[in-house]
Amino acid sequence: MSQPIRILQVFAQMNRGGAETMIMNLYQNIDRSKIQFDFIVHTDEKCAYDDEILKLGGRIFRVPAYCGKNHFSYIKVWKKFFEEHNEFKIIHGHVRSTASIYLKIAKKRGLTTIAHSHSTSSGKGLKAMYKDFLQYGIRYTADYFFACSKPAGEWLFGKEKLKKENFFILNNAIDIKKFIYNQELRSRKRKEFNIEDRFVIGHIGNFTIPKNHNFIIDIFKLIHEIKPKTVLMLVGDGSLRPSIERKIHSLGLMNHVILTGVRTDISELLQAMDIFVFPSLYEGLGIAVIEAQAAGLPCIISNKLPNEVMITNLVKKLSIHDPVDRWSEEVLRVSNGYVRENKFDEIFIAKYDVNDNVKWLERFYITQYGKSIIYS
Repeated sequence: MSQPIRILQVFAQMNRGGAETMIMNLYQNIDRSKIQFDFIVHTDEKCAYDDEILKLGGRIFRVPAYCGKNHFSYIKVWKKFFEEHNEFKIIHGHVRSTASIYLKIAKKRGLTTIAHSHSTSSGKGLKAMYKDFLQYGIRYTADYFFACSKPAGEWLFGKEKLKKENFFILNNAIDIKKFIYNQELRSRKRKEFNIEDRFVIGHIGNFTIPKNHNFIIDIFKLIHEIKPKTVLMLVGDGSLRPSIERKIHSLGLMNHVILTGVRTDISELLQAMDIFVFPSLYEGLGIAVIEAQAAGLPCIISNKLPNEVMITNLVKKLSIHDPVDRWSEEVLRVSNGYVRENKFDEIFIAKYDVNDNVKWLERFYITQYGKSIIYS
């Protein structure tokens, strides 16, 4: 091939969420002389990964967000896109709510279609019910079905689909070497935040309902009352951040909570932490928990995460319905005398190393591209 195969990746936006980080981990490590990614996003706003995408040779196309009222114009935009861009033979859809629309249009144009599940819930309320209605047709539309875990696959595609030959688990892999515990880096990062003598409870995630930040603050409040030399580090941003900030202030915790915002040095921040807390209401996988284990951090997580995330003995699951004091007790118990360990081998054996995953995906794309050329 004189030119790389161009794969069309479909996202709502390319900010630092779990699915977006997963695809960027793959993009950074894929052989871009063979495979190139282009992105369709449903926003006009600049996103966190935009500059990196362009630097890596990708293109970013923008379509309007779907709102129901624009159903026919949304279809029209996608039809026009494929009329103007016949270079694509494969589309990889990560936006599930409208996947049955754009994948159907792509399929009629002769593209190989991939639907990728990254979650196990649409949330609650009328909006969530509408999303569930829209996405049901995916299981009858796509050629291939990817998921970050079995629960994520079953939730979106149905139990029977997991038995089919066109269903694949694509692990949310990471560059494990970047996360291996490093005492010198830990000391430097803790000094940067002036937390050298503090016990640091950490969390990484967008400020959205599923991440359950309100509960994290409640857990921390109880811990801080017992262990005053404790700080909470919240990494990320999002629409609920202002309300969480107000809660922190109302509880008098503003001098004990670090809000880092969106960061590019996640692997270094994990070095500075002492324990990782992740009480999500639902998750397709929870890539941040994989990263935390790679950094040798004990992880207290909710029972709403799939078992696939429990790679090492560092992970303890608690029920999301357990009271706050049960969670705080577990964090305090783990905080006594834990020594960081290197968990590279366990995570590598579990096939969460990005280099293994990227080789599989390269072969998959190249095989599908070859079929598309033959049948076109």
